[in-house]
Amino acid sequence: MEEIFSNENQVIQVVLIGVLMLLLMGSALLIFFFLSRKKIVEKELEKKSLEITHQREMISSIIVTQEKERKRIAQDLHDDISSKLNVINLNANLLKDGELKPEEYLLVNDTILEATDKTLESARKIAHNLLPPILDKFGLKDALEELADSFNNSRKIKIEYILNYPKDFLSSQSELHMFRIVQELINNSIRHGKAKNSSINIEIINKNLRFTYIDNGKGFNQNNLDHQKGLGMKNIESRVSLLNGNYQIKSQKDKGFKIIITIINPS
Repeated sequence: MEEIFSNENQVIQVVLIGVLMLLLMGSALLIFFFLSRKKIVEKELEKKSLEITHQREMISSIIVTQEKERKRIAQDLHDDISSKLNVINLNANLLKDGELKPEEYLLVNDTILEATDKTLESARKIAHNLLPPILDKFGLKDALEELADSFNNSRKIKIEYILNYPKDFLSSQSELHMFRIVQELINNSIRHGKAKNSSINIEIINKNLRFTYIDNGKGFNQNNLDHQKGLGMKNIESRVSLLNGNYQIKSQKDKGFKIIITIINPS
């Protein structure tokens, strides 16, 4: 009898130990699951935080660029338009007074005509910078050709271009973004890179637009994130993002600059 009770106690002990082990294993699994889930949530939150920070940086760069453009336009209006209109106004008042000799009358009249011509030219220049008429009328290809030719004629930089771009491949708004990107890249090449030569290439590969820009300027260290994230590059990055595209940069100090922008199947 004692032997039976002893065996039953052993069985009970084994069962209790087994149940306890299962509880411990279950608790361990629950803790492991909880910690794993916590890490996943933390990583997701970190990723979202980085995305929000990145978006804020892009929005900030767009705002800064817009403010810079507004200041430039205001300065152009003040320097080029206002000053010339003042000249016209002063000379018009001289005519109004009517106390001029014939030769003085002709001189004042010529001054007004000359100032008017210069004012119209300045107004056309400002309007062209805001939205190039050729871009609106004929599209991106012709606008980029005109832009490159104007720099070639100025001899600030020599630009070669191959533009295999189908008309209306991008929307008019997207074409404007691409045009501004090219403007920014050329200006960066001249101002910062001190480049003498550059090239622009556009091609359509598997319904994707690939844009390549290369210059022979000073270049920079790609590991220097501060250099890569200057205002000009932030502006370009913002526009590429608006185009639902991506970009790659290759550059080394004293070995030029290269950027490849890919716009995935915009149609």
